[in-house]
Amino acid sequence: MGNIRWIATGTIIIGSLIIVLIEHWKPYDKDQRFLRSQFFNDLFMYGIAQSYVLAIVISWLLERIPYFTHVSKLGIVSGWPIVAQLGFFLVEHDLYIYWFHRWQHHSPILWRTHEAHHATDVVDWLSGARSHSIEILINQGIEFGALLGLGASPIVVIIKGGVDAVWGMYIHSNIDTHSGWLQRVINGPEMHRWHHATDPDAHNRNYSTKLAIWDWLFGTAFLPPKRKPAGYGLSDLNFPSNYFAQHAYAFRRAQ
Repeated sequence: MGNIRWIATGTIIIGSLIIVLIEHWKPYDKDQRFLRSQFFNDLFMYGIAQSYVLAIVISWLLERIPYFTHVSKLGIVSGWPIVAQLGFFLVEHDLYIYWFHRWQHHSPILWRTHEAHHATDVVDWLSGARSHSIEILINQGIEFGALLGLGASPIVVIIKGGVDAVWGMYIHSNIDTHSGWLQRVINGPEMHRWHHATDPDAHNRNYSTKLAIWDWLFGTAFLPPKRKPAGYGLSDLNFPSNYFAQHAYAFRRAQ
C-alpha cells in the first residue's frame, strides 16, 4: 500500500509537470502568463496546504464509516477485479458529480461553496485546485464513502484519487486541444474552458468532469466552433483575492 501511495503521488507530480510543459508548448491563450494573478494563493493555500489538511480530515472521517454502516462488511465489489472496480467507481462518481455540480450552479446556498472555483480570471492547470473546503468535504466524503462503503480495494481508492487529481488539472489546462468526436465522450479543456467563460450563452453549461457524454446526453453541452471565450471569472467584483477571505465570503450576509 505504501508503494501504491507513493506511485499515485509521483503520478500527480509528474502529470502536473507534463501538463505545464504542454501548456508552454501548445497554449490555447498564448498571452496567458504562467505566474498569473493569485498563482501563489492557488498553489500554496489551495493546492498544498488545504489539500494536506483536508486529506487528514477526510481520512479520519472515512476510517469511521464501518462504525456507521454495515454495507462495507458485505464487500459488494470486493470480489471484482481491480480494473472493474476502478472503472465502476470512475463512471459512478462522474455521473454523481455531474448532477451535484449542476445543482451547485442552481442552488444559491451550494453556489456559495462553488463560486471560489469560478473566481479566477484565467483557466490553467492550477485553476482546478481552487475549491472551497466545504465543497471538497462534501464531494470527497461522498466519493470515498462510496468506495469504502461498497468494499473497494484500498488500491482502487489511491489510484482513483491520483486519476481525479491529474484529470482536474488537465480539463482546466491552457492547452490548445482538438479531439474531434472524442470530445463527445471524454472531457477535456475544449469544453471545460467554456464552463468558466463569461459569455452569456455559455452560462450553466458543460458540467462534466471526465466523461463529456453526460453533457451531450442531458442537454447541457456547449462547444461553439471557431470561437474563443470572451473572458473568465465572476461578475461579482467584490469577491476577495486571498484564501481566508475567499473562504469567509461564502458566509456573507444574504443581500
